[in-house]
Amino acid sequence: MQTNEASRESEIKQVIRSLCMMNNRFMNFMLDDNKEAAQVFLHVILGDDKIKVRNVRIQSFIQNIYGHSSQLDILAQDSKGRYFNVEVQRSDEGAPARRARFYSSILDTHFLQPGKLYEELPDTYVIFITENDVLRDNLPLYNIRRRIDENAKCFEDGSHIIYVNSQRRDDTALGKLMQDLYCTEPKNLHYHEFAERMEFLKYSKEGEEKMTDVIEEYAAKKAEAVAKEAAREAVKEKNIEFAKGLLADGMSIEFTVRHSKLSEAEVRELASKLTA
Repeated sequence: MQTNEASRESEIKQVIRSLCMMNNRFMNFMLDDNKEAAQVFLHVILGDDKIKVRNVRIQSFIQNIYGHSSQLDILAQDSKGRYFNVEVQRSDEGAPARRARFYSSILDTHFLQPGKLYEELPDTYVIFITENDVLRDNLPLYNIRRRIDENAKCFEDGSHIIYVNSQRRDDTALGKLMQDLYCTEPKNLHYHEFAERMEFLKYSKEGEEKMTDVIEEYAAKKAEAVAKEAAREAVKEKNIEFAKGLLADGMSIEFTVRHSKLSEAEVRELASKLTA
């Protein structure tokens, strides 16, 4: 019993220590109420080291009583009242253009209070950090703004959408930030603002306890994988028994392969055992 418990504890530690910030949940823990770390992201991505983060929250649920509600990964506000939504997307399907548009619009509807003038609507930034280059122009950064077609001037409405291509991990400030997103060891991080939090989350008992939901998610995925494997094995066993019956009834190798969903090699092996 103790051996099983020790083995499980060792496995949990391995899972936690293998995490990087491209894991959505781990990123949330890294930035939760961590203004210094959030500032690094905004300074580097926006090229503005004067941004002062006032607060940062994770998994902010924004209710929309007239339509689709949203849960934002990371939501920060700076000293100028601007809002920054940072989303980590490992799947290309999770970062379509219209999702960025929707997140931008839901920030607008949420942060313009009744009775306020439209001019008081805060600037908003929706930032998608994507595992792949979803916009496919091999750029490290895509700044998306509305513009006037006739004169190509920007239409300054205060909304900003930015895609960050995490595949571009060179020696620039942005490239080093992208390297840090895939880094699993605190000592190897370029930006020291991440190191202390990562050290706490990965190498302290308190940090491990804080990440209970990450561990539970891992356990659920592992259980699902085991269940799928068991189901595959059950189907395989049924196919084998079916093939044995066909061969015993004198059916040919070719007929058995066609109807049992086994490979020819597998059927020939069964046939050789039946005739042995």
